[in-house]
Amino acid sequence: MTRDDALRLLADARAAGRTAIDEPAAKRVVAAFGIPVPAGEVVADADGAVAAFARVGAPVAVKLVSPQPIHKSDVGGVALGLADAGAVREAANALRRRAADARIELGGLLVERMASPGVEVVVGALHDARFGPVVMLGLGGVFIEVFADVAVRVCPIGEADARSMIDGLRAAPLLRGARGRPPVDEAALVAALLAVGGPDGLMMRAGGAIAELDLNPVIADARGATACDARILLRAPAAGEAPAAAPPSPAAGAAELLERFRPLFEPRAIAVAGASATAFTPANDFIRQCVALGYRGRIVPIHPKAAQVEGFAAVPSFDALDEPVDYTYVSVAAAQVPALVASARGRTRFLQVISSGFGEVGDGVALERELARAGREAGVRLLGPNCLGVYSPRAGLAFVGECPAEPGPVGLVSQSGGLAVDMLLRGSSRGLRFSGLVTLGNSVDLGPADLVEYYVADPGTRAIGVYVEDVREGRRFFDVLVAAAGRKPVVVLLGGQTDAGRQAAASHTGSLASSASVWAGLAAQTGLAITDTLEQFIDVLLAFQALRPRADRPTYRCVLFGNGGGTSVLAADAFARRGLQVAPMARAAIDALDALRLPPGTSVVNPIDAPAFTLKQDDGRIAEAILDAVHRHESPDAIVVHLNLPVFVKSADQRADFLGNLVAAALRSGERHPGAAHFALVLRSDGSAVCDERKRAFRETAVRAGIPVFGELTNAADALAAVAAYERFVSARAVRPTAA
Repeated sequence: MTRDDALRLLADARAAGRTAIDEPAAKRVVAAFGIPVPAGEVVADADGAVAAFARVGAPVAVKLVSPQPIHKSDVGGVALGLADAGAVREAANALRRRAADARIELGGLLVERMASPGVEVVVGALHDARFGPVVMLGLGGVFIEVFADVAVRVCPIGEADARSMIDGLRAAPLLRGARGRPPVDEAALVAALLAVGGPDGLMMRAGGAIAELDLNPVIADARGATACDARILLRAPAAGEAPAAAPPSPAAGAAELLERFRPLFEPRAIAVAGASATAFTPANDFIRQCVALGYRGRIVPIHPKAAQVEGFAAVPSFDALDEPVDYTYVSVAAAQVPALVASARGRTRFLQVISSGFGEVGDGVALERELARAGREAGVRLLGPNCLGVYSPRAGLAFVGECPAEPGPVGLVSQSGGLAVDMLLRGSSRGLRFSGLVTLGNSVDLGPADLVEYYVADPGTRAIGVYVEDVREGRRFFDVLVAAAGRKPVVVLLGGQTDAGRQAAASHTGSLASSASVWAGLAAQTGLAITDTLEQFIDVLLAFQALRPRADRPTYRCVLFGNGGGTSVLAADAFARRGLQVAPMARAAIDALDALRLPPGTSVVNPIDAPAFTLKQDDGRIAEAILDAVHRHESPDAIVVHLNLPVFVKSADQRADFLGNLVAAALRSGERHPGAAHFALVLRSDGSAVCDERKRAFRETAVRAGIPVFGELTNAADALAAVAAYERFVSARAVRPTAA
């Protein structure tokens, strides 16, 4: 069977309304794509099984063949290791009885040569609702769902992706000869993964025909990898169905992208629909926030009756505008929005709808479709509906108060308006500064991929943060990230990713290729940093804002220095759990620290644990000498200074500003050795007003100096681990991060 024959087999089965093909047919399909399968024959009864046994050769397996999608092991539908004709006859008769008892439609019996012993793995694939075809590798056999040891990647994959999938398995040592076992033919496993998920593999060629594919087990040994079982479940055809993973359209150039989005981030004129001349609405608030942030362009309220709104001359409709505007903010009743959008043809480039009552509620789905159609027909790019707006400090555009007026290097996009406010306000209080933030709401038109693509091209953006719940255009999101090739770090905060729906999956792959595992695979392929909480999201972005990732020297060796005792020990464990090493320093560094004659009770091995009495030496300036010695003699990849503020702030000894001198000394040492090591500061507070106020002041000083500040050592560990992962990604691909 050729590959074209295999694809026709799948197409014919779908056209006939089948939901699956039987095991022999599935094996013919995968064999056509280059995956070895055992020799075997399909027979009708026990006599045929015995005859096939004579031709195939011992030992054999005898299996039920059914057009129904069944788990053979669950119904006792397989007999293994049969070495003589009598055993084959007995097994064949027993299997036929079991099929009748379980009311399984019997398509025959498969008599198949048993594969040689080896390591059992599963190679699987499925059509993911967001990202299209994905491929999976895991520990195989009956224990796959017990251990759930799997690696998932979005198709198409390359050889490097396939090898990283093997590397990512906890069972990888079993494949590589653990405990005296012979190593398996790893190249054969890579070939099997590419046959399923490569650019010319089955999932990419099948055009969305396959819902789920299970090759379980694939027996891997020193001579190759053989698929001993195969299951293919089919997707129901859809009217006008497009290929599952059509080649991406040619990417826009950076200049084109910047010009395309200039009216959104730097609008010269904005219109506002929904502001009141007599009351206060969200649209009124938007106008006031823009004025407060310093917007210098034209503001034109659209009001059916009023001549002025918020001190600006109003017009009754889009038609009354004397010239088009770049950006329009809409806050009117949901039912009025589609007609308003239709009237905006040629009068605005971008239109943002804050109004709710669309697809997020059951009776608003049709209205959302009407809105999308109105936008397409009017040639207007839509944000929302059900979104708060755009924040662009370079233009003075804001939808919430107390945003920083000065631009920064972090570009944000959020599907949640409320969370976007938290990102802005909590992030800015921590020192983040932004090139822009766009809320998307229901994403009826513009989605996360569009904004990530823009931020990658934007020279004012150095790091990108994304909050997503439902990536409707997951394939495009994947393509944008692949095209970006790690040029800028992208940090994702995921919401709504539970997988209750997976519990009823019809295959091992379906039950194990969860949302979390698909996103983890996407991260491995594109360099994404995935975070679980808003705090971690802000921590990681703060690190990428302040630190300059090094492709030629991924972060691994860390030195911790501060007053903590047990805190330092716990921190060393936390760093180790995140793949960062806190190990004893070289003898030269320890000797240099010993030469400082630090007070008794000071440990200089790593972590450098210095009691408050030590840190008060030279009125707190001793830290500078300690850090200089570490820089000169140890050359770590990262240095983290942590200070327990209450010990200093609430000390009875206030003869000098020990804490201020200590922080200043740490900052001077970091400035004296630029690029030598990533430098981070952890300021631990007890929550009291006096400690928090000192912490805020020191944080502002450090952020101005380009040093990220964290609340706990575990936060610093999370952030540095994300930086390290990004550095390893770009190092492996010889990509240099974009400079600021």
